[in-house]
Amino acid sequence: MTRRVLLRGGSVLDVASGEVRRADVVLAGERIVEVGIGSDGDAAVDCEGGLLVPGFIDCHTHLCIAQTRIDPFGLPRSVRPLSAVPVLRTLLGLGVTTVRDAWGADAGVRMAVEKGWIDGPQVLLSLRQVGTTGGIGDLWAPRTGPLDFFEDPSLPDPIFNGADEARAVVRRMIRAGADWIKVTATGSLAIGKGLADLELTDDEMTALVDEARRRGGRRVMVHAHGARAAELAARAGAGSIEHGTYLDESAVQAMADSGTWYVPTLSVTQSDPAAVPDGAAEAHRESMRLAIAAGVNIAMGTDNPVRPHTEVLWELRHLAAAGLGDAGALRAATIGAARLLGLADDRGEIAVGKRADLVLLDGTELDCTALDGRIRRVFHNGAEVGR
Repeated sequence: MTRRVLLRGGSVLDVASGEVRRADVVLAGERIVEVGIGSDGDAAVDCEGGLLVPGFIDCHTHLCIAQTRIDPFGLPRSVRPLSAVPVLRTLLGLGVTTVRDAWGADAGVRMAVEKGWIDGPQVLLSLRQVGTTGGIGDLWAPRTGPLDFFEDPSLPDPIFNGADEARAVVRRMIRAGADWIKVTATGSLAIGKGLADLELTDDEMTALVDEARRRGGRRVMVHAHGARAAELAARAGAGSIEHGTYLDESAVQAMADSGTWYVPTLSVTQSDPAAVPDGAAEAHRESMRLAIAAGVNIAMGTDNPVRPHTEVLWELRHLAAAGLGDAGALRAATIGAARLLGLADDRGEIAVGKRADLVLLDGTELDCTALDGRIRRVFHNGAEVGR
C-alpha cells in the first residue's frame, strides 16, 4: 500500500483564483490524493503558519552554460553537461520543479535526472538555438571562420537557410531528443546588436512551426527582442515569444490573436538595468504593459545564467512589479507555465491527481519580493527535497 504523507495545518494557494485557504494536503507516491480539512496520513509534516504553492516552473533557463559562457574555449568538453549538476540542485532547492532548457543541454542531462543519477527538476529540451546564416546561433569569427564550441553529435548543426532547410533542422533536433524547437529571430541584447533585425522569412518561420507540429505536436519558442520578429513568429503560430524587450501594439495583438505566449525573462533587464543598453529596462516594462492590456498569456522564464541561477525566484518579483501583481506572478510561474509547456493536466496547481510538486513557504502572504528566503520545504514527485 502506498504511504500517505499528510501536509497538515497550513494554507494552500489556489493559483487560478489567487485565493488562499486553510487546507491539508495528502501525498501518495508521486501524486496529490486529497486536498481538504481533517485528512489523515501515515506520516505528517507540520505546515502551520506556512503557505503551500505549486512547484515553480522556469520556461527559459540554460542549465549547461554557466561555466562555458565565462571561458568558451579553454574548458574540456565534458564541463558543459557536468556543470549542470550544481545548477539543477540549486534550482530544485529553490522550489523549481520543472524547467525548459533554452539551449545548451543535451538528452543526456534529461536522462540523468529521469534515472535519478542526479537530482533536479524535470527537464524539457531544445538542444540548440537554430537560426539562419549570420544569426546569433551561427558561431563565426573573422579570423577563424566557423568556430562552433558547441559542436557535438548530441547537439546537431543549428544553421539553416530557406524553408526546406528549416524543416531539416527541426528534424535534426528532434532526432537528437528535442522537446521544443528554439529559434533566434533577432540579434542579442547581450551583444547589443541586431535587436530590430528580422532574421527569418515568413516561409522559414512557417516551415519551422509546421514541421515541429507535424512531429508529435511539438512547438517553437522564438528568441525575439524586436516587435516585427515577434509579430512574424506569432502570425506563424509560434508557441512562445522569448524576451520581447521592444514589443508594440501590433506585435502583442498578433500574439493575443494567435494564442502565442510571452516569456519576458525580465531578470535580464530589471535585475541590473545598468548592464543592458540604455532604455532597455523601461522598454521591457512597457512591453509587459502592452501585453497585459492585450490579454497575452504570460509565463515565467529567467534566461539564467545571464543572472546567477541562485536568483531564479527574482523573476517573480519582476513580474509582479511589471503589472501582474503577486498573485499573477505566482500564476505565471505555476499553472500558466504548465499550460505553455502542455503540462497543465499533470502539474501547476495543488489539486487531486496532480503531480506532487509543492513548495512550503513561511508565512501566508503572496508577497514575491523575497521568496527565496521563505522556502521551508520542497516536494518533488512526492518526495521531500534535501536543501
